[in-house]
Amino acid sequence: MRNKTIFRSRRPLFAMTETPISPPPEAAGGAAPAVAAPAMAPLCYVADEEPSIRHFLSLVLHGAGVDTMEFPNGAALRAAMEKRVPALVFHNISLDSADVIASLVAFGKQRHSGPVQLMSNRGAAVLAHVKGIGEQHKLNMLPVLKKPFETEAIVKILHALQLGMPAVVAARMDLDEALANKWIEFWYQPKIDLRLKRLVGAEAYARARHPQYGIVPPEAFMPGASESALTKLSELALTSVLKAGLVFSNLGINLRLAVNIPVPVLVKLPVEDVVKTHRPNTDKWAGLIIDLPEEQIISELTLAGELAKTLARCNVWLALDEFGKGHSALAGLGELPFAEVKLDRAFVIDCSIGKVNAPLCRTAIDLAHGFGRKAVAVGIEKASDAVAIVSMGCDFGQGFLLGQPMPEQRFISLLRQRAGTRGRQPVATP
Repeated sequence: MRNKTIFRSRRPLFAMTETPISPPPEAAGGAAPAVAAPAMAPLCYVADEEPSIRHFLSLVLHGAGVDTMEFPNGAALRAAMEKRVPALVFHNISLDSADVIASLVAFGKQRHSGPVQLMSNRGAAVLAHVKGIGEQHKLNMLPVLKKPFETEAIVKILHALQLGMPAVVAARMDLDEALANKWIEFWYQPKIDLRLKRLVGAEAYARARHPQYGIVPPEAFMPGASESALTKLSELALTSVLKAGLVFSNLGINLRLAVNIPVPVLVKLPVEDVVKTHRPNTDKWAGLIIDLPEEQIISELTLAGELAKTLARCNVWLALDEFGKGHSALAGLGELPFAEVKLDRAFVIDCSIGKVNAPLCRTAIDLAHGFGRKAVAVGIEKASDAVAIVSMGCDFGQGFLLGQPMPEQRFISLLRQRAGTRGRQPVATP
């Protein structure tokens, strides 16, 4: 099994904008859902007139273990500051600097001691002037963040301030030990509709929460794992994802979740029975995607067809994962047994400039569409690659540019926060 797995371990271009889910009960005046964000999570305020910027920052911050509140301007943020003081403030410097200057003056009067992160695409002189005003009021002013910025810049700020979850550490452990001690948990990475800029699903990835090392990536426990351990991990992934889907459904969130399972393991799992036991009991259930690595299934297309027909009875669909080299094997098929074709990240990276990668991506996308299937670009990390992949007609995208994997509770917190924003005031989709 590859380390990609349930198992895989920036600029705000396609940051999740309007999430197509129902507002949480409290937005309609009811009681809050039973599932909430983890206690004592640090809070960050984000003020920017551009919804896509606010949502991008929320996506990154939630993935790092930081709660957010979003505001369309400084006036709304200043009103919130009178009720609760955040651990960190992100504040845009718009064309009219008066709004952010008013915020800095107000922070000074409140003797706010927390860090203030200005961000803007304006010139250096303006940025220095506004930052200087904050310093005059004895505020903790961080170096101005120049737009456009990428995920790494935000993560670096959080690490420097020691906010959110600690960085994933390198360690070695036995998968059987991790399973026996119930250290395994599953994190969720958003899958975005690149045309509508909406959340359409999420993919699950395994992590180990070690009592000494903290969060450990799959590279620490996957190499050398026995077949029996991989089978246990796959069954745990399947049940965990279905249970997560049930939690999301109870919150009014219906997403099609994806999980990666090796072909030799999948053929042994009682998938239909597991799905019937744990799936959400609603007609709105979006179903489940099981990703199969190209190298394991491309020579077993007859088996893929049989699996696809069997699993479709319980609303489970197959995706051809890490696709890129096997397009010739699919070209002559009359029907494609996969609901999605997921482009290998090795071909997505630098597809905007690569003379080899771009044609391969375009061929894969055209092939998927020729069969009436969806194309998914995995590993989108650069804005230029996102623009290129969209221009090729790719349907969905995943990657750190669009959202990093996050624990289930953080993912729920993000969705509830986004739905709450929609409940308070409509936000236009860019």
